[in-house]
Amino acid sequence: MKGAARRVLLEVVGWVLVVIGLAALVLPGPGLLLLAAGLFVLSQQYEWAERRVDPILDRALMGAAIGVESLWKVGFSTLFALGLGACGVLWIQSPPVPQWWPFTESLWLPGGAATGATQIASAIIALGLIVWSFHRYRGHPEALADLKSRHAARARERVSDDEHSPPVS
Repeated sequence: MKGAARRVLLEVVGWVLVVIGLAALVLPGPGLLLLAAGLFVLSQQYEWAERRVDPILDRALMGAAIGVESLWKVGFSTLFALGLGACGVLWIQSPPVPQWWPFTESLWLPGGAATGATQIASAIIALGLIVWSFHRYRGHPEALADLKSRHAARARERVSDDEHSPPVS
């Protein structure tokens, strides 16, 4: 029974992380990292998930490295994360609807405190990832070169696997 409960828990956690990661690709948040984390959890049980973890993680790490290539990128990302946190504080405070608001009152800051808390959490995660990326990749060209070579090696490996797999009819 213990093994079945563990499998179910891993499955639920994995799929929740995948869904949140997919949502965070278009919403504020670390979408690729959450997607990679979900696939990593699912890879404990599924071979198809195991094959997808490394390419997604490579893309997420490449995005982290590219995001700190220049100081203006770091500054813009930091400013955006701080703005997101400020919006979260505004959402939690829930000020009254201003006179200039052209829509119905129900469309003013929808979601309430839960939305604000999520925005603040996303801002904290984003700032943490900016700091981590800056520390890991900024001024370390060998780390970026290693990441690019691993990515290229995996791409060659996928092409080789595709050439050796039987045709699908």
